[in-house]
Amino acid sequence: MNKSVVLIGTQWGDEGKGKIVDLLTLHASGVVRFQGGHNAGHTLVVEGKKTVLHLIPSGILHEEVTCMIGGGVVLSLPHLFAEINELEEAGVNVAGRVLVSEKCSLILPSHVELDLARERKLEEKKIGTTGRGIGPAYEDKVARRGLRVKDLLDETSFLAQLKINLDYHNFILEKYYGVSPVGLDESLDSTIGFKDKLLPMIDDISKELRERRSEGKATLFEGAQGSLLDIDQGTYPFVTSSNTNVGAISGGCGVGPKSLDYILGITKAYTTRVGEGPFPTEVDGLIAHHLSSRGKEFGSTTGRPRRCGWFDANALKEVAQLNSLTALCVTKLDVLDGLDQLFICTDYKESSNGEVKPIYEEMSGWKGSVAGVKSKSKLPPEAISYLKRIEELSGVEIDIISTGPDREDTIIENNPFY
Repeated sequence: MNKSVVLIGTQWGDEGKGKIVDLLTLHASGVVRFQGGHNAGHTLVVEGKKTVLHLIPSGILHEEVTCMIGGGVVLSLPHLFAEINELEEAGVNVAGRVLVSEKCSLILPSHVELDLARERKLEEKKIGTTGRGIGPAYEDKVARRGLRVKDLLDETSFLAQLKINLDYHNFILEKYYGVSPVGLDESLDSTIGFKDKLLPMIDDISKELRERRSEGKATLFEGAQGSLLDIDQGTYPFVTSSNTNVGAISGGCGVGPKSLDYILGITKAYTTRVGEGPFPTEVDGLIAHHLSSRGKEFGSTTGRPRRCGWFDANALKEVAQLNSLTALCVTKLDVLDGLDQLFICTDYKESSNGEVKPIYEEMSGWKGSVAGVKSKSKLPPEAISYLKRIEELSGVEIDIISTGPDREDTIIENNPFY
């Protein structure tokens, strides 16, 4: 049995990680997030009921599972407890099941205002952030002035550093961006105001994970966003503010790379992207409409429409090598139902003006629908050929195929935990 399984998005996020985490949590005792913040949105559908999560790991719907938030996550306490309240109102028992690393950096209201003001200032050169303060919070973390969860334990020291940070943030907001400053009371309400609720949840996640492994317990590591949004390896500067690749687990959770037994890369059967930045296989017109409408391609965090395009096998091959992928999970295969022709990008060529153009390989689409199919043998031959070509081009075998949004709409060729 594999004790530690990792799920990594291989595109620009939105690959359907939430559903697969929820599905595989059946075989795990713990699920942990290791990077990002509430800019990630993971959607779960169980028996037709939809749950959208942003901070709490996607294993929370399984009652016996512990959900952990690693130190690599930047944490908005108001959003964390709003999410907990929503789950409890929906009948999900959360008490005692969520652990938060003492090393998590806190997102302040001034981080949000800086994020929004910066995007407005950039205008047509904007990055396309979610405007939730993620980037500025990571900036403070790297600059070693960020406030962390453990700092809440000493309110006097916390208040002193908060005032220093707020003076700095407000100077930029007022003098450079020309917007109103953020008040101290608002900052206190969103941090110390949640201290009593947070205290029972604070834990040393690194120690917790090591102990779980030594006891033979299985853990699922849940990545946010996707590899192509990695701050170092992604399509910079149109990336997120954290490392989204498998290497971030060591820093974000304090566990060594040899503790990771199986790395599952999740990819859509086509490609999408939210926000600005390069997208070589992007399409428009009827094909874009087909993918967008059938795939319900709207951001679960922002509601923004996602840009859509053909499958990019060239990018996937690079990501597979970068993350040492063990296997692939292909999601939303059913979205391709009804298309006569499919195209897979196998390489790029650069035009005379420096524009990157995809080189496509054409494949036949399939008649009928694969929606809800639970056995690979029942897929149309064209769909099987399409999946086989993805394996050949990426160099990675496909272990899981998702044929619909519900937990049950899944073909599992090989279980990552066994």
